[in-house]
Amino acid sequence: MSSIPLPPEDRVLSPRTGWTRAHWEAVADGLLASALRHAGPGHALIALPGPRPSVSGTRSDALEGFARTFLLAAFRIAGSAGADPHGFLSRYAEGLAAGTRAPTTDRELTGGDPVSWPSVGDRDQAMVEAASVALALRLTRPWLWDRLDEPVRERVRAWLAGALHHTPVDNNWWLFPFTVGGFLTEVGADADGAARAAVERGLAKIEQWYLGDGWYTDGRPRAFDHYNGWAFHLYPVLHAHLAGDGGLMEVYGPRLGSHLDGYARTFGADGSPMHQGRSLTYRFAAAAPLWAGALTGHTPLTPGATRRIASGSLRHFLDRGAVDADGLLTLGWHGPHLPLVQEYSGPASPYWASKGFLGLLLPPGHPVWTAVEEPAPVEHADAVVPLPRPGWLIQSTAADGVVRLHNHGSDDQPADRVLPDDPLYARLAHSTATGPVLDGTPDNHVGVLVDGELSLRGRIRPLGAGDGWAASTHRPRVRGAELPGVTVTSVVLAAGADEIHAHLVAGAEPGTEVRHSGWAAAGTSVAESTDGLSTRVVAATPDGTELTSSLRNVHGYAAAATRRAPNGTAYGTAAALPVLTGTTRGTVALFVAASRLSATEPEGLPALPVHVEGPRVRLRRPDGSELEALLAPGAVTVTVNRPAG
Repeated sequence: MSSIPLPPEDRVLSPRTGWTRAHWEAVADGLLASALRHAGPGHALIALPGPRPSVSGTRSDALEGFARTFLLAAFRIAGSAGADPHGFLSRYAEGLAAGTRAPTTDRELTGGDPVSWPSVGDRDQAMVEAASVALALRLTRPWLWDRLDEPVRERVRAWLAGALHHTPVDNNWWLFPFTVGGFLTEVGADADGAARAAVERGLAKIEQWYLGDGWYTDGRPRAFDHYNGWAFHLYPVLHAHLAGDGGLMEVYGPRLGSHLDGYARTFGADGSPMHQGRSLTYRFAAAAPLWAGALTGHTPLTPGATRRIASGSLRHFLDRGAVDADGLLTLGWHGPHLPLVQEYSGPASPYWASKGFLGLLLPPGHPVWTAVEEPAPVEHADAVVPLPRPGWLIQSTAADGVVRLHNHGSDDQPADRVLPDDPLYARLAHSTATGPVLDGTPDNHVGVLVDGELSLRGRIRPLGAGDGWAASTHRPRVRGAELPGVTVTSVVLAAGADEIHAHLVAGAEPGTEVRHSGWAAAGTSVAESTDGLSTRVVAATPDGTELTSSLRNVHGYAAAATRRAPNGTAYGTAAALPVLTGTTRGTVALFVAASRLSATEPEGLPALPVHVEGPRVRLRRPDGSELEALLAPGAVTVTVNRPAG
């Protein structure tokens, strides 16, 4: 449970979560009060305790502590029409004055200077934090910026302007100078035109990564993750909203609405966002695009459903240890979990979650706060929804509230080389109830074994996603090189909680071992069982429930087993996964498995009506329709046969 004092639940207004605007305000106040206890001299830097610094250094980390909590304070105070009973803004005003007095290139808090901010450089973390400072100043302008002494304003303008004249990382980072430019233009600090140019340049840069239907790739050819919502959509629509720019809103508002149509389906009934992609320690920042849709009117969700998903996400993490006993957000997922955290994250990085409080900009009388909560998409009925642009298939079940993301399109590989698989991107599937195994036998993976080494997916080539299916092909890689002439063509067919995974392995030597693994179930303990060519893992979760991962052979596999994850996953220290293995017979071999991830697993393993005939795989769905997949090397054709009448 959370260490932050909260008001009583309101199960009349919020029958699903019990939380209201008062809960959001209480959490914001609690997080700010705890973080500000760690402010240094002049409140310029907030150096939070943590297990390790980021690669950017301790001074940069302390700037993060200031900038990201400042953004939280801005949402809290701007949403209360300037009311600031706790005096937060005066502390940030003092910090602005002190931190910008003598910016430094020293990235470490050593040498006797505990005050100065790091200056902004090329591809430098300070550029990221400059965007948060600029946005916070823009939101609180009447109560802070307009009241600062002119010398302080001039120093802040000069420090922020560094973001306009240095090069960002070539991905969503272009939106950081964009955000700085938006603020400086608004306050008339654009004598040389650099601020306006940064706005125009940022929008032009991200346009090259827009693939349609509300989906951007993050700089690399196929890098899809939460940055779609909390960066690519958030910054442009918020700028258009604050600037009153109807022309921009006509472009970026509908894109946000299209994105939310699929994105809202990726939240579990327990409030969990999809556990996929980098920067997962930002946690309930995943709520930011939901609130942005409500703020701008570009959303397919009702106000009650918006609040239900967003409040569910915030409560999910606070109920599961994201905030420690000192009231600070930790580096991890539920509680601390360093293996999940990228090297660019330091102790204050989790406060990117401040973006999740964007909803406080909507006044207390807005329907998003006054409407009765309505069910989230996952709670309505079982659904299988394709998202063709990222190459995903979203599969959700109402009985247990679990959402699964079948991945046949996101690999986060750069354009000019192929890196080792990133478990947060390259898995066949991700979910709201599981995390990938970061060391040990990979979960949700298909590979061939060469001299005892399991191949990686490498670059994924999507083959499409449609009604109940998604498919892709890849060239397996071992020890950094493709296996000559070998391809693996994969398709998933899904219905209810059940998944059929078919893999056509072509070009491998006869007798090559093929391995397919299922979901890694994790918790406080796990039980494993194998019966013939069926295997399962049951995890006892910290919530007091059970999560079952099962896998059985349909065609081609010859052995079943379970494997332990030596260091667990983000969902528990005890974890295991089911595994099937088989060998190729001839130069083209088909392998088919039935898999299930469920928190309401009935007795016995899945026994779906699945038929394999040559390279064809057929799945009979509960509505009587049939999915038929025809696999060939590098190609998949799926047809839907519906009953007559």
